[in-house]
Amino acid sequence: MKVLVVAAHPDDETLGVGGTIARHSEQGDEVWTCILTEGVTSRHQYVELQKECASQACQILGVQKVVFCGLPDQRLDALSLLDVIRPIESCVEEFKPDVVYTHFKEDVNQDHRLAFQATMVATRPFGDNTVRRLLCYETPSSTEWVAPFTGSVFAPNVFVDISATLSKKIRAMQMYANAYVNEVRPYPHPRSYEAIEIYAKRYGVVIGLQAAEAFMLVRELL
Repeated sequence: MKVLVVAAHPDDETLGVGGTIARHSEQGDEVWTCILTEGVTSRHQYVELQKECASQACQILGVQKVVFCGLPDQRLDALSLLDVIRPIESCVEEFKPDVVYTHFKEDVNQDHRLAFQATMVATRPFGDNTVRRLLCYETPSSTEWVAPFTGSVFAPNVFVDISATLSKKIRAMQMYANAYVNEVRPYPHPRSYEAIEIYAKRYGVVIGLQAAEAFMLVRELL
């Protein structure tokens, strides 16, 4: 199986899908990560260091290829949507994934929302598109902070057992502590190690597992 993870920023792939990526990899699936923005220039200019952190995190998770698109951090809304679609579309055309994970459409972070919109276009089901399963993931410190209105709240209906890979997810997140600005925050911030474990155990409780990651199924072709 071929799996593509679309992430707006370096660390989103680990926060949202890290345990599932590691599970896919351990099962022999091929995983690519498409990271749309450099993730830092709204705060500082240490882009290469952030890329190195992402590469190390993805290596721990078992990602075979990381595609860095280099779009501007926190400024995807200043681009044409087509400029966001094209790099995702290129990954889909080259890699031909069976499964795609992307951001939740209502996340507080506007880059996440644009990533979702662009993914929907890049994976539209026509022609020789190979994508058979499309899911949205939760990104701690963005998804849970949305306004509580109808249609805005993340309501997962797919759960992946990450009991055996949660430790890899946390180790991968530790790589982002080496960034110029530490992406890991003290508890009770959602991007703390403790919170990452709590999120996983909370979804585990929902589905009767030790730990889980949660997703919303957008489309599946059986």
